[in-house]
Amino acid sequence: MEFTEWIRGRTDEQLRALVSARPELITPVPAHLEGLASRAGSPSAVARVLDRLDRFTLAVVETLAVQDGPVPRQRLRELVGAALSDDSGPEPALTAALDRLYDLALVYGTDDALDLGPGVRKALEDPAGLGPRAVDAFRHHAPEQLEEMADDVAPGTSGTGKERLAAALAAPGKLVEAVSPEARGALDQLVWGPPTGRVPNARREVRVGSARSPIEELLARGLLAATGEESVTLPREVGLYLRGGRVHRDLLAVPPPLQGSARDRRLADRTAAGQAFWFVRSVEELCERWSIEPPGVLRTGGLGVRDLKRAATELDLPEWAAALVIEVAHAAGLIAAGGGVDGEWLPTSGYDLWRVRATAERWVTLAATWLHMDRMPGLVGERDERDRPLNALHTDLRRSSAPAVRSATLGVLASAPGLAPARDSVLERLAWEQPRRRGPLREQLTEFALREAEQVGMTGLGVLSAHGRGLLDGADPAGLLAPLLPEPVDHVLLQADLTAVAPGPLTSELNRWMTLTADVESKGGATVYRFSETSIRRALDAGHGGEELVSMLAGHSATPVPQALSYLVTDVARRHGRIRVGTASAYIRCDDPALLDQITADRRSAALRLRRLAPTVIASRSSRAALVDSLRAMGYAPVAESLDGDVIISQLDVRRTEAVAPTRPVAAQNGLDPDVAAAAVRALRAGDAAHLARREPMDVPGGQVPRGPATATISALQEAIKQGVRVWIGYTDSQGNATSRILEPARMEGGYLTAYDETRAAVHRFALHRITGVAGL
Repeated sequence: MEFTEWIRGRTDEQLRALVSARPELITPVPAHLEGLASRAGSPSAVARVLDRLDRFTLAVVETLAVQDGPVPRQRLRELVGAALSDDSGPEPALTAALDRLYDLALVYGTDDALDLGPGVRKALEDPAGLGPRAVDAFRHHAPEQLEEMADDVAPGTSGTGKERLAAALAAPGKLVEAVSPEARGALDQLVWGPPTGRVPNARREVRVGSARSPIEELLARGLLAATGEESVTLPREVGLYLRGGRVHRDLLAVPPPLQGSARDRRLADRTAAGQAFWFVRSVEELCERWSIEPPGVLRTGGLGVRDLKRAATELDLPEWAAALVIEVAHAAGLIAAGGGVDGEWLPTSGYDLWRVRATAERWVTLAATWLHMDRMPGLVGERDERDRPLNALHTDLRRSSAPAVRSATLGVLASAPGLAPARDSVLERLAWEQPRRRGPLREQLTEFALREAEQVGMTGLGVLSAHGRGLLDGADPAGLLAPLLPEPVDHVLLQADLTAVAPGPLTSELNRWMTLTADVESKGGATVYRFSETSIRRALDAGHGGEELVSMLAGHSATPVPQALSYLVTDVARRHGRIRVGTASAYIRCDDPALLDQITADRRSAALRLRRLAPTVIASRSSRAALVDSLRAMGYAPVAESLDGDVIISQLDVRRTEAVAPTRPVAAQNGLDPDVAAAAVRALRAGDAAHLARREPMDVPGGQVPRGPATATISALQEAIKQGVRVWIGYTDSQGNATSRILEPARMEGGYLTAYDETRAAVHRFALHRITGVAGL
């Protein structure tokens, strides 16, 4: 049976299954089923779908690929069963594999003659580790050399040298038994693949009687074929004989079982929820800190190594975890480059919208971003092919396979509820599920996915959490996570040593206010904040007054405000703003001339190149920001003022950049919207009907374009509209060319026919005077 006819004979439901599993076949929709069949056999389409097969299903394809022509199902069952590593038998795994291969159009035919679709054999390089057939392996040999080899291994036979040699290798038992033990050992090294090797002078002509080495023995008998000056390959027929007729070795019909430690699922969910809470807080704290002191953007793009180390210290995280926080925040559109010519990494306006949402909803945004982003934070700190370091937020961290690896890894965890599988067990399962995608990079990405899933809060104690499973399945992860999150507290415990202890996770607003007013001294079960002159001044710069700070401390403390802390706030507030700094380049203004005298007399002010303009004004060539920083380093408490003399308040929300589009979930590789699939199949059926009608018109003598009187044409169209049936019409286009169309008429009015044109899969209007005739279908 021809592949195109087999495709045409599939039901609509089967075609919908095909285009749903292989959506690339209808991008765009082919004009007819013949085009669909042609596209299904293209090398890129075949390679893409082969990459999605599991080890057993791929083994079924490879078994068919090494056979000469179609194979009965019973024979296929025997071949596959001989390769299984246990005695369970190939069923029902073989039935499931064939059903899937039918749905993917990789296998077609009947149970008496199963065959691979076009292009599949070509896409499989060395299927099952077997080399090319003998006729292909020796295609580059000179005819004279093939004649000599055939005379040695098959004397007295007729045909060309290549034909005689191929016939001898079809049953190579005598040839194999005739070689020395050393030569047989060389063959055994190539039996289970790879079937190629490198030897010197492989092209040198040698006869059986003159062979001086094991390799020459094999080359002279055709048991090895020279494919280059120093390369040889094992012909497929020889490989199958050495394997004892088996195509595969130690084949598993079911995925290997996961090995690991059993965990209490409730404990795992609570652990994951706690980690999810702190991941959200880490992103929030990062954005708040970068609101105050944003790091610069490197000229080559990305974040500097020192800035990453500082962020890791401030967040109390390892560098790899800090890089994960930064990358997820960036991919979610919460931070972006902005600020000036050189650029700074700043929070976006989208961060302010994200910050006011519930914690569970904020986590869903971050976790979905991590799952679908194409960036690999785990590569931060490694070096690229040019031996340059890979920095956080650099464009070189993109890997297109990252989302698929994360989804596949979490899919393995989802298959074993309550089990924390070992790393090697996960890698083994993924190697079975997608054997063609194995490689060092994929293993590295899998390890990153396992580590990052724990940090993000998708897993707890190595087990996929309930809210993580909900995110994968499209359920309500926020509803599952919210009851497990720790209850934030709205108070701290102020102590006499100028510290405050947070007995638990603070509410978002209180945490933001404490981060502004105090510095984090230690983290753990309870967070310790320390108040200092610098931290109090930071709050005053943000627009808070001294009395307001004391009132806030009293309102959010479960203990009285210590006198030392009250005095510190009052003293810093009293001195804060007595000196004003503006732009001259910059100037210093103060109502107390004695204080300005003190500044000019200070030796540390020499570098500022100050000049007294008036009793209360000093000018400087330094910038306003540099002048403020220098005076504060000298122990003074200046504030910046605008050209109008107003105090400039350093509002944290002002340090924002434009919001960027966050990472959107990628479409599933193996899925398609059912309505889209159904519409595509309808268009394919209609286009195919028109294609066949143009080749062999139906119900029309001689296969000519339908022609007839105008009155008969109008009557036939009216009857078709009434009956709701399709018709075949002849139509003359604007250039006078006669064409044919398959239509489903809808209505006639104003000299035009409105109908669904199945030839073009669209609704069109046709001028009635251009319709030459109508024929039924």
